[in-house]
Amino acid sequence: MTRGGASPAIRVRRPRELRRQRRPRAHSCWDHLIAAPLWPLHGANLGTLLRTCDAVGACLAVPRLPWVPDALERGNTLRRPSCVHWVNEPLGWLERRREAGSRVVGVELADEAVRLADLPPARVRTVAVLGHERHGIPGEALDLLDLAVEIPMVGGGSSLNVAVAGSLVLYRLAGLL
Repeated sequence: MTRGGASPAIRVRRPRELRRQRRPRAHSCWDHLIAAPLWPLHGANLGTLLRTCDAVGACLAVPRLPWVPDALERGNTLRRPSCVHWVNEPLGWLERRREAGSRVVGVELADEAVRLADLPPARVRTVAVLGHERHGIPGEALDLLDLAVEIPMVGGGSSLNVAVAGSLVLYRLAGLL
């Protein structure tokens, strides 16, 4: 109740109501939007990015490194399985995605980069490549990109962590921003 006994102007939806409005179970691989942090640095960020993938209906492609399964488990608070593609060789995997018709978008600071606000939603199968948090996308992978997207920043840092950068780009590509 607010002053004078009136109801609040904003009604908050309860978890039970949200569950009824959303998917009743985890989505299978829709093969439309894939977040690909193929050169991860910090493990907890991968689980957080996996939660964003669930939120926008995307899949996550991660390298098959010994510590990655634990990292996904530790940072993921979802109660159901999510779509994860395991990648043995990142460059070869990206090359095969392009050959299969995927659009490959890299999140990178580059002269040719499109500003995030100008990035159109994905209309074809799209892979969003996220580089190493310190070194970015390796040079040999840059030639496999169809497009680079830059997230504008006004502060002193030169990058965001992979979960934040990936989340921003995924929401934009999913057409939810």
